[in-house]
Amino acid sequence: MNRELKDKIAIVTGGAMGIGEATARELAAQGATVAILDVNAEAATRTAASIAKSGARCHFFSCDVSKSADADSAIQAVVSKYGAIDILISNAGIQDYGDVVTTTEAAWDRLMGINLKGCFLVSKFAVPHMLKRDNAAIVVVGSVQSMTAIANSAAYVAAKHGLLGLARAMALDYAQKGIRVNCVCPGAVDTPMLRWAVSLDPNPEKVLQACDRIHAMGRMGQPHEIAKAIAFLASPSASFITGAALLVDGGMLVPSGGMGFQETGTGSVTHK
Repeated sequence: MNRELKDKIAIVTGGAMGIGEATARELAAQGATVAILDVNAEAATRTAASIAKSGARCHFFSCDVSKSADADSAIQAVVSKYGAIDILISNAGIQDYGDVVTTTEAAWDRLMGINLKGCFLVSKFAVPHMLKRDNAAIVVVGSVQSMTAIANSAAYVAAKHGLLGLARAMALDYAQKGIRVNCVCPGAVDTPMLRWAVSLDPNPEKVLQACDRIHAMGRMGQPHEIAKAIAFLASPSASFITGAALLVDGGMLVPSGGMGFQETGTGSVTHK
């Protein structure tokens, strides 16, 4: 088993479920001590206990990443318990729908607070501790929507674009100070958040089929597949990678005109 992260102290925000949970499990499997920061105490406690049962060190720290006092307190609690921070995975996020007219100011502020400001705050309080370590790494979980957009998702798309910009800014600021910063950009991934979004449609099964079809590989991603990419960027194997945006999207952004055009437009000719 790969133990490349042995003796590393890692924080995963939004680690209770979905990509965050899979990442916490992957980091622990590779030898890291893992701190899960989340607002969902029940799910996070269950995940941390499950990981600890496997023999790894993992604890839950309550944290609303959108609040400065919470982020500061949680980071200090991690350092107090473990003594250091080597890895920060900024994954906490929510989804909301609406264009700039239908999105309320409150909804905009809440999403930006968690998805974008949350990354800024945990980084703000974690980086001073990470600067004391060798080969530290931050991995920001963005999205294909860090580079493109879908309709009726103004706040989410803006936040994901912002995360990529923030990751690149931090990568430049700390490139010569021992901290690498990269952004993982997943396509559609079968998580509780995606299942919630799908449930909003009168025909959820049709939406799920569309989520599969938009990828060149013909299927959605699974959380553990994104976690593997995150763990790689956090590991010494990625020692010369910083400021990168790694697409983990099953080829979603490859086909010109999308998969629909490839299947029915001029691109389909080569497949007949």
